[in-house]
This record gives sequence, structure tokens and C-alpha cells, in this order.
Amino acid sequence: MKYTLAIDQSTSATKVLLFDEQARLVARASVDHRQFYPTPGWVEHDAEEILRNTYQAASEVIANSGINPADVLSVAVTNQRETVVVWDKRTGKPVCHAIVWQCNRGAGICEKLVADGQEPMVRNKTGLLLNPYFSASGIQWILDNVPGARENAEAGQLLFGTMDTWLIWNFTQGTVHATDYTNASRTLLFNIHTLKFDPELLNLFHIPLSMAPEPMPCDRIFGTTTLNGLLPVTPIAGVLGDSHGALTGQMCFSKGMGKATYGTGSSIMVNIGETLLPAPHGLVTSVGFAAAGKVYYAFEGNIHCTGATIKWMQDELQLIGSAAETEALATSVESTDGVYLVPAFAGLGAPWWDSEAKALICGMNRGTSKAHLVRAALESIAYQVKDLIGLMERSGIALQELRVDGGPVKNKFLMQFQADMLQARINRSPIEEASALGAVLMSGLALEHWHSLAELTALRTNDDDILPRMSGEEMKTLYTGWEKAVRLALVN
Repeated sequence: MKYTLAIDQSTSATKVLLFDEQARLVARASVDHRQFYPTPGWVEHDAEEILRNTYQAASEVIANSGINPADVLSVAVTNQRETVVVWDKRTGKPVCHAIVWQCNRGAGICEKLVADGQEPMVRNKTGLLLNPYFSASGIQWILDNVPGARENAEAGQLLFGTMDTWLIWNFTQGTVHATDYTNASRTLLFNIHTLKFDPELLNLFHIPLSMAPEPMPCDRIFGTTTLNGLLPVTPIAGVLGDSHGALTGQMCFSKGMGKATYGTGSSIMVNIGETLLPAPHGLVTSVGFAAAGKVYYAFEGNIHCTGATIKWMQDELQLIGSAAETEALATSVESTDGVYLVPAFAGLGAPWWDSEAKALICGMNRGTSKAHLVRAALESIAYQVKDLIGLMERSGIALQELRVDGGPVKNKFLMQFQADMLQARINRSPIEEASALGAVLMSGLALEHWHSLAELTALRTNDDDILPRMSGEEMKTLYTGWEKAVRLALVN
């Protein structure tokens, strides 16, 4: 038996997963990394810690599975998107912590560009909004604020990259500085028409072109690695951002197929085919995936806090010991009794796009209990997904099916409430690591283990459907309450 080692570098942890030749999960290991909040609204990661954790998790998987490292045919990579690292190519050291996609420090940069009338040009070239959620303003902030960074960048000594690029550069001992089209399309620097980093966009953010990685399709061999001596020389093949990995892992290869990934935040994405279309207001257009010689585009909306809300209840409020407790608590009460939680801890993403929005809990009374708050937190996840699906439907996209993945899909209450809010069928993936599976499928195409998207589609055998039970009238009443609560949270 031969294997693919898939690295899933996410916002809260780095997972390494072992898949066999039939794309079945064999083993996994996960190592958490620290979250840094140096000032309100700022979020950072230690990129060197993440690299060490990647090697640690890979070592654990290889040791615990008992496989022969020589039987690993490839290393695939999927990763948290937009989070960006700037490092010195001479030393290999980051010039500062990575700026995470949740971080708002670039808001002023984006607001100035909007005021200067630059957003239409940026949106036309990138499909994105001028927002600190995406990587460019974080890179500019580093160059403007880290001592010596701009001088070294102008001298050609600094590189930037999303987490895939940072890992690949280290895996190849600094010989490969590359990314894939999906990760590149989330930087605000990549032209999704030409599929290249755009000089006009780079100049807009005062970023030298020499810092940019080489963009490539997802199903390519990016280089070779030993993963710090854990493997013989092995191809790095199959790279894409985590949400795009979930789109491919869920086999959403045809126009109108959609997926929802539930993680720290959530990404709702629908395949719009090979023709590039402008997204409706509140959504963005990205490269969905690039494989088998074609590029497929997607409409997408992103939610900042979904699983992170549950983590906040666990770590900061200590209302629960683990996420596993939430289902029983939520079902112990008939409703939230009018309580709504709007988790705008880092502003609100689509369709609101208010980076200054503040989190709130409203509707409480003297009888409000821990169970009501936990239920409200779970319901907030489903409400935010409905926000985005509704926007897509109003844009005229015919959604064939919504396929869901991620750890929270095991929560039966949440999934039923999600189906009720959407008044639609959802299909639950049997594997929560859909992002890693997508990278494995791209790796298989790169190595010609599979030869077409049709071959990949044949691997899917899941029929775990969840149908709505709530009446449309009740759904509308609850959702109207949510919209009122969001309006209280908005600043802009």
C-alpha cells in the first residue's frame, strides 16, 4: 500500500493526515499553536512554531501508523488562507509574527484606498473587496512598521507568502518560493484574469514584485522534500487553500455545487464554472480550484467566527469543558428564549463587511441560563451561513446541493438547525478533513494516479442527508430576530 501525507495547516492547529491509495484516511495527528493578541483587533501566529509543529505532527503520524516512510508517494498541502508571513530569504527568519486573516491592523490602509476610489479596479482584477481580511494590507503594514523591513524588501532580500508558501519554502530548504492559484487569489495582489501577481496591485500596496511567490495550478508537483529527514526525497504535489480543498474534497466539480466548511471561521463557496463572473455585493469571486488543465471559479462568503465562538465559551467564559458538551446543552432547552449572540469578535465578514462591528448578546432575561447562551452560540453559526446562502440565491445562482464538512458537522442540533434555516437539504461529509482530502485528490492528479475529475467523483459514496423540519414561517420569525440583533452590532 502506498500513501499520501497531507498537511492541513489551519488557524488553530496543524494536522498531518495519512491517506491510502483509495483516498481513505488511515491516521492523523494534530498539534495546536498559540494565538497572539498584542492589541485589540490584532491576531498573530508564530510561523516558526507552526513549522516545528508540522514536523512534530508528521513524525507522530509516521510512527503511530507503523508505515514505511518509503511508501509515502507524496506530500500534499492545504492551509489557512490570507494569513501571511514575511521573511528574510538569507536567514529564513520571519521579520515578525505572521498576520492572521482575522487581524484588523490593515483596516486603515484599506479604508484609505477605498476613499481614493481604488476599490472598483481592485475588485475587477481580484474579485475581492478592499478589506484587511485579505493579505495585502498586512504585508504593507509589516513593510511600513517593522524596522528595516522596507529597505530589505526593496533590496530584494524579503519574501512574502501565505502559509503554504512558507511551508513549501522550508520543506525545500529555500529552493522553491511558490503558491497555488487558490491561495494567491486571496491576497488582493493576484489578477484572477491573467493568473499572475499584478504589478499595479503590488504598487498600490507598495510591495516589491520580488517578494511574490510563483503561482501554479493546484495539481502540480511543487518540488521535493524529506520533511526534515522524516521521509526519503518525496514530491510535494497538490496544494490549495483549505476552503478550496473542501470544495474539491466534497467533489463539487460542477457548476452550482456548494459547500460549507465549519472551522474556526467558516467559508461558504459555490462552483460557478469556468467563466469568471463578478460576485454580487457582499460576496467575492475567487479561483475555486485549478486542475486537469482548467480553472474553475467560485463565489464565496466568509464568516470570521463560528467554531471560534464555541472556543471562546470554553476558554474565556468557561461555560463548557469542550465543544462536545454543546449539543446536549442546546437540546436541554426548547429555544434560546429570545437570546441572540452576534459573534463579531473580529468584526463581521460577508455580507455585512463591517470590520468595526462589536460582538454582543441580547435578549436576555432573569431566566436566561448557560444552556440558552450555548444554544444561541450554535444558532449564530447557522444564521451566518444563511446570510451568505441567501445572498447567493438572490444573485441567481441555482444551488444544486450544499455539502458540509468540519468538526462541528458532528453536532446533530447544529446541522438540523442549519437545514431548518436554509429550508433546504444539506449533505454531511463522512470525513471532517475534507480540506486535506481535496489536497490528496489534487496530489493524485499531479502524480497521474487519477486522470480526470470524473474519476475523483466516483470515489464519493456519501448519502448522509439532513432535511428541514421547521416550518418556513417559524424560520422567518427566528431569522428576523437575528437580523435585528446584527443591526445592533454594526458600527458602519
